[in-house]
Amino acid sequence: MKRTLTFLVLGLLCITAFAQWKPAGEKIKTAWAEKIDANNVLPEYPRPIMERGDWQNMNGLWEYAITKTGAAQPENFDGEILVPFAVESSLSGVQKTLGAENELWYKRSFTVPSTWKGKTILLHFGAVDWKSDIWINGIKVGTHKGGYTPFSFNVTPFLNKSGEQEVVVKVWDPSDKGYQPRGKQVSKPEGIWYTPVSGIWQTVWLEPVAEKYIETVRTTPDIDNQRVTVELITKNTAYADVYEVLVMDGNKQVASAKASTCQALEIPVPEAKLWDTENPFLYDLKIKLMSNGKVVDAVDSYFAMRKISTKRDENGIVRLQLNNKDQFQFGPLDQGWWPDGLYTAPSDEALKYDIQKTKDFGFNMIRKHVKVEPARWYTHCDKMGMLVWQDMPSGDRSPRWQNHEYFTGTELIRSAESEANYRAEWKGIMDYLYSNPSIVCWVPFNEAWGQFKTEEIAEWTKAYDPSRLVNPASGGNFYTTGDMLDLHNYPGPGMYLYDAQRATVLGEYGGIGLALQGHLWATDRNWGYVQFKNSKEVTDEYVKYGEELYKMIKAGFSAGVYTQTTDVEGEINGLMTYDRKVIKLEEDRLRKMNQKIVNALNE
Repeated sequence: MKRTLTFLVLGLLCITAFAQWKPAGEKIKTAWAEKIDANNVLPEYPRPIMERGDWQNMNGLWEYAITKTGAAQPENFDGEILVPFAVESSLSGVQKTLGAENELWYKRSFTVPSTWKGKTILLHFGAVDWKSDIWINGIKVGTHKGGYTPFSFNVTPFLNKSGEQEVVVKVWDPSDKGYQPRGKQVSKPEGIWYTPVSGIWQTVWLEPVAEKYIETVRTTPDIDNQRVTVELITKNTAYADVYEVLVMDGNKQVASAKASTCQALEIPVPEAKLWDTENPFLYDLKIKLMSNGKVVDAVDSYFAMRKISTKRDENGIVRLQLNNKDQFQFGPLDQGWWPDGLYTAPSDEALKYDIQKTKDFGFNMIRKHVKVEPARWYTHCDKMGMLVWQDMPSGDRSPRWQNHEYFTGTELIRSAESEANYRAEWKGIMDYLYSNPSIVCWVPFNEAWGQFKTEEIAEWTKAYDPSRLVNPASGGNFYTTGDMLDLHNYPGPGMYLYDAQRATVLGEYGGIGLALQGHLWATDRNWGYVQFKNSKEVTDEYVKYGEELYKMIKAGFSAGVYTQTTDVEGEINGLMTYDRKVIKLEEDRLRKMNQKIVNALNE
């Protein structure tokens, strides 16, 4: 009876705790925020490009505390925070600014399922901004720097034999007081600068694996030679360990092959079904890792047969090509911010919605701007046939900016620590997204912000991944390196430079503003490059710019990026409001103009 009463009390405490959570603040919110269940937050499998069947979601309410930097772990915590929403966000239930002078502590207990006995237990973090330290049962097990890349620790040696376990996470995030990549985050947000994002902002999860297991699957398609290269990165394997790959078209097996874990496989894919923006066909992969003839690990993955390249057309203009055919790539600047979750979408449905609407609007590409998304976002793009230009999040400071001509001045000299951090995180981002077919272009720098050693960084990026294009500095200081010359021009499109050796693209233009009452983050300080009073006026201006861009395609532009997908905080130049409740332009006219642009090279 006593034991039953104890469980009843604990259960009531748990129910009370969840009942107490609510979004903080009075800012606008999306419709998805209203449906959040604090006991079932972002329940979807977080890494669909390499999936196992068994895992445990660690999202939900954790204890939190904010202490001065350098202080010991607090004995008493301040309250509860809803993971994985940043502490500054409404959906965290906290909405407090951290700042460089403070550290954020998280704590929660968990149990390991009895069916995982004898397994290696991995603790995964989708992303934590910025420096994190992790303890298991009072033992420090690891440290990670970087706000945009996933990381994990083998926590098996530090687990109690049974019963409850405890995880503690400490986070320090200097935001704009540090050199680290941070995108648009600033301590005093206004205009084109936004609220800081500190702490855990992607799913935390546990996963059981064998002692020998698959860490990463890397796939590289080659449509010209009708094959795909599959490479595994494994843990604790020996030369004699073998992996088997099955290539599947639905339930039909297309090919199979085996290799030692230290060898890559080149697998023929005859008469391949190609992936493109209209028919984004994905092959499934079933991969088994074997040791001494026994299967010790198995994952499901996928890949696409597609090629991204450039080629000079009959007029001598260098064009972007998809699957060896000219294609004008056209899409919005997508910053991936949410009024309720900041960096974190309130649900997977919300995450997918922005991509689907971009598709509905008639675009074929998204420039993911100075932010990296959770893995599920890229899988949605893979499945929907959306091309993605992936920016490196900006950080540090800018050298002299000379936007309208080729740069001959002195580049920024980063500190050794800053440069090492940039290189490590950029490589980590490329590794994280390498196998997603939707990624077609890497963008190491945005404008001149943090731009350094441009030619060296661009050449390294291309050498590390020769299967994709490199846009060395979107709208930045221009050097003759990489695959593109990328111009920014506001508000209308403009071609003030042209490169006969590389593709010339318009990496940003537009920014047409419309403030809609009831859907504003800030009611008194809204900003756009130009502003209008109603949807028709904005659409008229959008179409006017679109017709100007269309004419410039024949003259030499090979891609275009319109600013932007949604309003963000004080910026009111989105195609949709920040809360995603209103499409601000006349959608039928928007789509018609966009389709004319997208199909310009196929007429």
